[in-house]
Amino acid sequence: MTVIEGASFVAAPSAGLYLSQMGADVIRFDQIGGGPDFRRWPVTDDGASLYWEGLNKGKRSIAVDLKSPEGRELVTQLITASGVNCGLFLTNYPAAGFLSYDKLKAKRDDLIAIRVMGKRDGKPAVDYTVNCAVGYPFMTGPEDLASPVNHVLPAWDLLTGAYAAFTMVSAERHRRLTGEGIEVRIPLDDMAAATLSNLGQLAEVLVSGSDRPKTGNAIFGMFGRDFETSEGKRVMLTVVTPKHWSTLTRLLEIEDAAANIESELGVDFAQDEGARFAHRERLFPLLEEKIGAVSFDEIASKFDAAGIVWGPYRTVREAALDPAMIDANPLFSEVFQPSGLDYPAAGAPGTILDLERNDARPAPALGKHTEEILLEHLELTQKTIGDLIDRNIVAIA
Repeated sequence: MTVIEGASFVAAPSAGLYLSQMGADVIRFDQIGGGPDFRRWPVTDDGASLYWEGLNKGKRSIAVDLKSPEGRELVTQLITASGVNCGLFLTNYPAAGFLSYDKLKAKRDDLIAIRVMGKRDGKPAVDYTVNCAVGYPFMTGPEDLASPVNHVLPAWDLLTGAYAAFTMVSAERHRRLTGEGIEVRIPLDDMAAATLSNLGQLAEVLVSGSDRPKTGNAIFGMFGRDFETSEGKRVMLTVVTPKHWSTLTRLLEIEDAAANIESELGVDFAQDEGARFAHRERLFPLLEEKIGAVSFDEIASKFDAAGIVWGPYRTVREAALDPAMIDANPLFSEVFQPSGLDYPAAGAPGTILDLERNDARPAPALGKHTEEILLEHLELTQKTIGDLIDRNIVAIA
């Protein structure tokens, strides 16, 4: 598959990244000098975007003057190029304009376009403006904090990007079966609304007539929270199954204390996940006392040996220095990036059994593949390409 990507920020570029990592030839076009996210933070001391490098690993790059009619025509030809594996367009450009589906379809009738949008009505939106509008910030943060708390993870961008990659493959299969092109629009606000529905959270508030309150670091509906060890380190502990609960209470020697609370309340914590959550304030002190009396290393060893579902609290830097996560993980390989830095970069997260994993590939320098793309896909002559470069219609790295 050859996918032409015209996109910026997170959602659509992440879709192109996933497609590239699974074998597609993803060609992204950018304005000469870079698009709106080309210098987005985090950046190096020289201003090179580590963010841009991360999302565009393994793609090819062509730099075009998108403000000129001639540059726009070149991009249009690239998107609508002939061939059974071409005619695949991934974008978050507006639905109107020179990249509208109707205009592109007029040049290739079976064109597939996957268009990430802010709102379904065409108005602009980003992850954080969508997130605040669906209620999650009012479920996030300390229980006694009335103000909303934003999440640092752009969940709707990432979900939409993964869904867009899945949709591209689905649409390509549809075209192979029917010969038909199609445009699929994926708005961030619909992705958020669908997720509320899929997780039962929309039905929850409609049925109950009230919003879910904040629960701090406690996991809603199940037993889970952070606990502090004797030296002040914190661990995140969860109980997923009845076996986990039985194992945990036996390991921490709180079986009798938990049984006394069960008898008093007339509940069964082992079999009723909801009861463990509803009466968490009675149970948490039991674990606080036991975990708080031992060191992190001791509780970690016990949890691992017993098969408890838990995790340590770490900063990003602490996680990055963990050999198990980076150095010893075949997901990562050392990559020399256009920023001039050499650092570990992730490849495809999926592991295909019995196949050797490819190394991660660097992001392209802006315009690195301009000449070869024009030669390959538009079959322009070297003389024509040289003229385009001289007139600044296209640019090379």
